[in-house]
Amino acid sequence: MNNMYRVCFHAARQAAGLKASRLLQHRAFRASAMHRQQPFDSSLEKPQFPGASAEFVDQLEFIQPNVISGIPVYRVMDRQGNIINPSQDPELSKETVLNFYQKMTLLNTMDRILYESQRQGRISFYMTNYGEEGTHIGSAAALDPSDLVFGQYREAGVLMYRGFPLDLFMAQCYANADDLGKGRQMPVHYGSKDLNFVTISSPLATQIPQAVGSAYAIKRENANRAVICYFGEGAASEGDAHAGFNFSATLECPLIFFCRNNGYAISTPTNEQYRGDGIAARGPGYGMMSIRVDGNDVFAVYNATKEARRRAVAENQPFLIEAMTYRIGHHSTSDDSSAYRSVDEVNYWDKQDHPISRLRHYMTARNWWSEDDERSWRKQSRKMVMEVFERAERRLKPNPELLFTDVYQEMTPNLNKQRESLWRHVQQYKEHYPVDLYDK
Repeated sequence: MNNMYRVCFHAARQAAGLKASRLLQHRAFRASAMHRQQPFDSSLEKPQFPGASAEFVDQLEFIQPNVISGIPVYRVMDRQGNIINPSQDPELSKETVLNFYQKMTLLNTMDRILYESQRQGRISFYMTNYGEEGTHIGSAAALDPSDLVFGQYREAGVLMYRGFPLDLFMAQCYANADDLGKGRQMPVHYGSKDLNFVTISSPLATQIPQAVGSAYAIKRENANRAVICYFGEGAASEGDAHAGFNFSATLECPLIFFCRNNGYAISTPTNEQYRGDGIAARGPGYGMMSIRVDGNDVFAVYNATKEARRRAVAENQPFLIEAMTYRIGHHSTSDDSSAYRSVDEVNYWDKQDHPISRLRHYMTARNWWSEDDERSWRKQSRKMVMEVFERAERRLKPNPELLFTDVYQEMTPNLNKQRESLWRHVQQYKEHYPVDLYDK
């Protein structure tokens, strides 16, 4: 009897619960129906996703690679050295412009002599700067001497403009006792602590994230300085470039990325290097201000770098400058560019659109430079380079003891052991080691 009572009571509770549940569902349905009947405008909905700033659309459409029809190229002078828009004329003094020209042509002369030197077996390696002189001098002149420079390996003109003497250029290429790097680097890997020029490193694009770290440190110090980082369009394909661009934008660093787009990454032409609109087009994707300039127009490079430097320091943000130019010389003395480009192509840029000839046209039109000045300067500059060249060749090589220094403050037992082993070997086979050619 008790069991029957419990079963009936349980069944009654289930029935009551089911009825109550159905009642609640009915009320919820009615409330939902009433809610749906209220007008709703879906066009007022805004995306709340944290990763982008955008609007909703109701049409399926992929974004085209070139959102705009080519990023324009900013220039100040035409190919004949005429100022196109007077408001963009930097109005530099005669002395400044002459200094630009003399530095560009001196670099050109040094390149020719050292290139020939390598071909004669006097040095092991060299890289010329032919055709890109305007990118070096225009950008270097727009910087403050305290700004930190990270180069790739084709920015000798930047260092020259800052006052690096010809003797030290030669000492580095010859790895002699006067070399600031103590003979430890291959040629053209210059560096100068006094001139705030970080020593060149061979691996491609490693300088890009390093420059970002330095710029971030400068920002934290509130030092009123900027960092400029040079690289080619080929280096922009390295992963280090992505990391550097992204970190610089998110950390808001006072940094100028200066890309020399010279047409070739060694032998790879730009149409095989990327599909987008050059390097400047990448800036907006990282949240960076970007500009494309005529790299053969030294004034356009100067104006763009000066404004980017001003704003980078004032606003703590990175800027990307893509300087369009052309590498007239071989990539290096290890390269023969005739294997992948025509002589006619090279001759066009050498004869028709060279940064040196463009600036010379500008000076000649103002009676600042004459044929006599040109002949005199070319003769003088070659004499200067040759004198330094001959001194560097006669100079002794660095002391072999320097192989073991500058790693630890005090030489470790392991290094001491290696040092002793070296000298025993040299003494045993001294006929093969001309120690007299090395500094004592």
